[in-house]
Amino acid sequence: MTHSNHMLACLCRLVFVAGLMLFCLTGCRSLGGGLFGGDRSGPGAETYTAEEIDPENGVVQAREETLVTGAKKSSNKLVGFVTGREPENRSRAKELYQEADAKFKASATITDARERTKSFHAAGKLFRRAGDAAPQTALQQDAMFMQAESLFFADQLNGAVKVYEKLQKDFPRNRHNDLVAARLFTISRYWLETYKAKEDSWLPPVNLTDDKRPALDVDGHAIRVLDQIRFDDPTGRLSDDATMAAAAEYLRQEKYDEADEFLTDLREAFPDSDHLFLAHLLGIRCKLNIYAGPNYSALVLDEADKLIKQTKTRFPDKLQDSNYGEIVARASAEVSYLRAEKLAERAGFREKKQEYRAARQYYQEILTNHADTPFAAIAKSRLESTEGFAPVPTPKLAWLKVLFPDKRSKSPLQMNTGGTSIATAPNDTSSETKKR
Repeated sequence: MTHSNHMLACLCRLVFVAGLMLFCLTGCRSLGGGLFGGDRSGPGAETYTAEEIDPENGVVQAREETLVTGAKKSSNKLVGFVTGREPENRSRAKELYQEADAKFKASATITDARERTKSFHAAGKLFRRAGDAAPQTALQQDAMFMQAESLFFADQLNGAVKVYEKLQKDFPRNRHNDLVAARLFTISRYWLETYKAKEDSWLPPVNLTDDKRPALDVDGHAIRVLDQIRFDDPTGRLSDDATMAAAAEYLRQEKYDEADEFLTDLREAFPDSDHLFLAHLLGIRCKLNIYAGPNYSALVLDEADKLIKQTKTRFPDKLQDSNYGEIVARASAEVSYLRAEKLAERAGFREKKQEYRAARQYYQEILTNHADTPFAAIAKSRLESTEGFAPVPTPKLAWLKVLFPDKRSKSPLQMNTGGTSIATAPNDTSSETKKR
């Protein structure tokens, strides 16, 4: 049922209930009293047997209890009709579950695809009613799972995901955790595949007819589902697979910051994962792509270098493969190149300001730590060219300071007997000066 059809059904229910209430308020009075009160004499008055009358107070006890029970049943039916939810009734819940289970099994044998989809959808409705009739019970857990399964086989994947996620939220440690994670993983991968298949299409990515896909942002919904899998069951069998799948999709979209977050989480939260080595390799590549250039922070280069060293330490057997070994070696060389580039940029900046001492220190660091980069030759040449230059530039208008010296002399620091430093003016030994 689409959203518009659902709204129309709710509106019709409200109109019907309004008419029913109006009938009860006007019609019941005209029939000579309400359900439990009013004048019961005259034509149409009810008659009671001797057993129904309480001999002490003359109250028709048995008949009143019957009327109350009937009123409750009518009230429950009315509430269920308005809300669309089955009233709480454990025995009725078992009957509905058995009926839904039989419908579900029969649906699997239907050969016609259209009829099979309708049958699974009908089974899902019965399972929902069974769950509503037994809230906060094991039967409701099973009913919610089977409702989602029915929607899954009816190709209503959006509805199935909502029920699966509601089951995980309402019953965090239910016995269907692994099966729910497997279903959600399958659905998310399907959404990612359909998104990639239509990524280059000139049509807008809007879906209004297919219940198997979200209306908008298919890849975003898929990644959200993958993230929810590991959130619902962090120690589950598919948690690391979901994390890796989400990171891979972000890498494909060249969203390196988001991919790096998932890969970092995989390395830290799943140290025994089969994807651990790949998470190290892809993490190195992510960090190198995040680095913005020599004019920005080199913190991400430090993280990449640290990750390279971890990879060499933890996976020496993997790096015996020439392909993997070459990937790590090239990444290490790239980090060295980028570090040397940043040092050369800093040295050039200092040299332009005639701060030759600082510039020479940067050039020397390039020669010491990055001699295998092209910047080493530049550093060597600049060291030779700047040799003998003043370490710091001469202050501008320095002659003014000679003409107009600062009359205030700076007090040197001296140590007192207590080991603390005090400031004293030259040739001033007075106690007041020492206190100042």
